[in-house]
Amino acid sequence: MTGLGAVFRPQLPPERLRALARLADDAGLDELWLWEDCFLEGGISTAAAALAWTERMKVGVGLLPVPLRNVAVTAMEAASLHRMFPGRAILGVGHGVQDWMGQVGARAESPVTLLREYLVALRALLRGERVTTEGRYVRLDDVALDWPPLAPAPVLAGVTGPRSLRLSGEAADGTILTASTPPDGVRRARQLIEEGRATAGRDGTEPPHHVVVYLLTATGPGASDRLRAELAAEGLADVPDLGVAGDAADVAEAVRRLAEAGADTVVLQPTADEPDPEGFIRFAAERVRPLVD
Repeated sequence: MTGLGAVFRPQLPPERLRALARLADDAGLDELWLWEDCFLEGGISTAAAALAWTERMKVGVGLLPVPLRNVAVTAMEAASLHRMFPGRAILGVGHGVQDWMGQVGARAESPVTLLREYLVALRALLRGERVTTEGRYVRLDDVALDWPPLAPAPVLAGVTGPRSLRLSGEAADGTILTASTPPDGVRRARQLIEEGRATAGRDGTEPPHHVVVYLLTATGPGASDRLRAELAAEGLADVPDLGVAGDAADVAEAVRRLAEAGADTVVLQPTADEPDPEGFIRFAAERVRPLVD
């Protein structure tokens, strides 16, 4: 079955998260996703709060920018979430927006090298291993978690380019693709991910690689106009098969196209000017979810 989620966009103030998370949980939504966008809202703090306020729904963070966070801190926080809320936290890491990383003095000369070192160390720490490494960016001296997760804790990579997608296949447990990824882009990403898995000898030997894709979604009055405006603002107006505007049947069909292309989970991303965030959550959970296999 294709997983279905929705995004709590950080353009909303953090004090609105409690009500929206509870609504999503009560309405039966599979997953609620949060963003650590500079300089809006923190990923771990909002995820912990959303998990504490809800009972069954999974909460994803897509993504934590690795230049901002020492890998040992990320491992400690991830392990704490997994132990407090078993099976419900989903964490993704990635390069971060390079302009933002530059603003805080954390821009890496080689983002791919940093992400590779980070993924290897983070996954080892979450497996309960004791890690010593002297990389270009990641340096650990005899570090192990006192409270590692009690069950496997997958780490997803939020990436876009060919090198990073292959790296995700080599070193991550799953991949997060942005809302600028149409179905053909999902197919290409899957191919690159599988190339990376083959290079690392992971194809056929480990659990399947989980792919999460955001889908820019607009519904209700003015939906088409809002979708076109956001795509134009992002420089994506000419990309075919990107985003969806319409009713539940239209959105469910767009979800199915992404699933057929290789998405395991599709996360509905409202436009930044979505006029009714509560209504959007209900729409996703109560009207779209029943139509998605």
